Amino acid sequence: MAPADSAAPVALSYAQGRTDIALIEDTLGDFFDAMVERHPEREALVSLHQGRRYTYRQLQGEVNQLASALLGLNLTVGDRIGIWSHNNAEWVLMQLATAKVGLVLVNINPAYRTSEVEYALNKVGCKALVSMARFKTSDYLGMLRELAPELATSVPGRLQAQRLPELRSVVWIDVEGEGAEEPGMLRFSSLLARGDRFDPRLPSFAATLKATQAINIQFTSGTTGFPKGATLTHRNILNNGFFIGEAMKLTPEDRLCIPVPLYHCFGMVLGNLACLTHGATIVYPNDGFDPLTVLQAVQDERCTGLHGVPTMFIAELDHPRFKEFDLHTLRTGIMAGSPCPIEVMKRVVADMHLGQITIAYGMTETSPVSCQSSTDTPLEKRVSTVGLVQPHLEVKIANPETGETVPRGSSGELCTRGYSVMHGYWGDEEKTREAIDTQGWMHTGDLATMDAEGYVNIVGRIKDMVIRGGENIYPREIEEFLYRHPKVQDVQVVGVPDRQYGEQLCAWVVVKPGQTLSEDELRAFCKGQIAHYKVPHYIRFVSGFPMTVTGKIQKFKIRDEMKTQLGLEETKTA
Repeated sequence: MAPADSAAPVALSYAQGRTDIALIEDTLGDFFDAMVERHPEREALVSLHQGRRYTYRQLQGEVNQLASALLGLNLTVGDRIGIWSHNNAEWVLMQLATAKVGLVLVNINPAYRTSEVEYALNKVGCKALVSMARFKTSDYLGMLRELAPELATSVPGRLQAQRLPELRSVVWIDVEGEGAEEPGMLRFSSLLARGDRFDPRLPSFAATLKATQAINIQFTSGTTGFPKGATLTHRNILNNGFFIGEAMKLTPEDRLCIPVPLYHCFGMVLGNLACLTHGATIVYPNDGFDPLTVLQAVQDERCTGLHGVPTMFIAELDHPRFKEFDLHTLRTGIMAGSPCPIEVMKRVVADMHLGQITIAYGMTETSPVSCQSSTDTPLEKRVSTVGLVQPHLEVKIANPETGETVPRGSSGELCTRGYSVMHGYWGDEEKTREAIDTQGWMHTGDLATMDAEGYVNIVGRIKDMVIRGGENIYPREIEEFLYRHPKVQDVQVVGVPDRQYGEQLCAWVVVKPGQTLSEDELRAFCKGQIAHYKVPHYIRFVSGFPMTVTGKIQKFKIRDEMKTQLGLEETKTA
């Protein structure tokens, strides 16, 4: 009999990505130019709602012309320029042109209103802003005039606004043949016309830029306090886009439908940069998400890939005309942005022909993807995990209290380290130190487990965990169970304060069209299948959930609404 001390050491929840493919050390502009030389006549961008198509060579020409024009706004390396817009060709032109001349592109959430955009522009000191004129009920130019009435009498490039002291230029994205002149503002088409695609200054700028320089600022949508500006470099997002595309096995033959917002990493990195680093084609079905135009775009453009958050895939699958469309060209894509319900994933694979769809996990501060499944990951792993650690990165699961790496199979906080970790929060060293420890680990705030093969499973947010009478409950576990009910289309579970138990579970449920479901029926479905303390105490049937424009469910708003409905006060201790 072996002595007790000869037992095998406990495997810890740590994994390191493969390193056989070297990191890209080019700037985004240089890498894009090299791709153009490899595939000059391949289609690079299709913006269906604008009726525009660009080959790689044509896109390069417009990018260079815009880069030249931006220099004409008296902007120089390191200056910040905001973009406040939904998806369009101008967005990707800005993404590439700013990179070419060392400007920092600041993504402004299209859902922001006056006080929020005022905060964002001032926080990072934007000298210029490119904005849509309007979208549905949002009047962007009207909000800007409210913030800066000085626009009416200013000259473009010389704006001096009391509430936006750093801002000098406002450019609005005009629709061809439409729109009057806007006092103090410059049309995008007029700005572009000022540029020279053969501007001799462009190679000079390119020679001075480094991959480690900041290229992009994205504001994190925190649930409390002011948004923080995650500052990302060429090296951060170019490599992440490349390795994301590698996991999807993208080639120049692929055509990726991108209905997710470009202002978010999902659109601009998992979408644009995954394509541009592989010579593939970007397809924008519309400026905002619409399930019908997505289905139409996939069919008409013979797309091989499709991105989306779970709510988008649900909307496409449940569209009344879904069966009219030929989606047989699809093979891959990414489902991410929020936890991916197992039942939804199975329908996407079976009904949308996305047999090689991948799951990606990440956060803005990590460029964003840290873990991803691949096209050949076994289906059971794809529907139950977020895959393996990405190349050149490390992940570990740590005890939130002690910081020690936990044994495999145990839950703890997911931490990640490597090239993808942001440069920091713009102008906020304190918050940066709170997020990134002295050893370079980014603390995600997500609870996760790692299995024996290294696959990571996200079980919830540390702040979302519900403690009911001393029992730790992870809402995602309850959500996955409730999805099995044949009448449930979507569900979100939160904890609400309770005097007796500390917290009680609450489920908001969206019922499938044409179906009816009662609280008693849903509770009967739970009885004997899950522990009694996991059965939701409160059940509400709703038509949808509060969410960001990227499709992330805002659980804190569900919780706040329930507290208001029930007249409850917070009882949970920190």
